[in-house]
Amino acid sequence: MSSVTTKTSDDGRSTRWDEHRSARRLELAHAARKAVHLYGTDISMDDIATHAGTSKSIVYRYFVDKPGLQRAVSEAVMKQIHETLHVAVTNASAPDLALRAMVAAYLEMIEHSPNVYHFVTRGESGLPFLDSMIDVAAIPANRLGNLSHAQAYAWAAGAVGFVRGSGEWWLANGDAPGNPTREELTESITQWLWQGLAGC
Repeated sequence: MSSVTTKTSDDGRSTRWDEHRSARRLELAHAARKAVHLYGTDISMDDIATHAGTSKSIVYRYFVDKPGLQRAVSEAVMKQIHETLHVAVTNASAPDLALRAMVAAYLEMIEHSPNVYHFVTRGESGLPFLDSMIDVAAIPANRLGNLSHAQAYAWAAGAVGFVRGSGEWWLANGDAPGNPTREELTESITQWLWQGLAGC
C-alpha cells in the first residue's frame, strides 16, 4: 500500500515539475522575444539572459543553444499570429474579406516588430512558421466551392509566398518615395491575389 502511495506522490511531484518547467520556458521565451524586439536579431545570449533577469546558464539549461531559443520564440509567435489570423479569417463574411483580413493581420505583425519577424522566419524556424500561415490561408480558399482541398492548399501556399515577398519588400524600402502605406499595400495585395493584375 505504501509503495502505491509513494508512486502516486512521486508522479504528482513530476507533474508539478513538468508544469513549472513549461511555464518557466514560456516565460523565458517571452522575455527573449521582447529583447529581440528592442535590440535586434543579433542579440547575444548574454544580453537575452540579462533582459530576462537571469543567468546565461539558466537560458542554456532550458534551450540548449540560440537556435533552440529561436525555435521557442518562433513557436510562441506562431501561436499568437495563428490565433489572430484564424479569428480574423473565420469572422469574415465572405472569402475575399477573409483574404483581406489575413493580409492585414500579417502586415500589421511585421510592421509592429520587424526584428521579431526576421528572428522567427530565418533559418530552420522559417518553415514551420510558413506552414502555419498556409493552414490559415487555406480557410478562405476552402470556402470556394469550385476548389478541391488540394487546390485550396496549393493556392494558400502561393498566397503566403506572395504576401511574404511583398511584405518584406515593403519593410526593406521603408519610407522610400512612393512606398505605399500598410493600408494601401493591404488593399493592393488583396486585389492582386483575388482578381489578378488584369482585374485591377
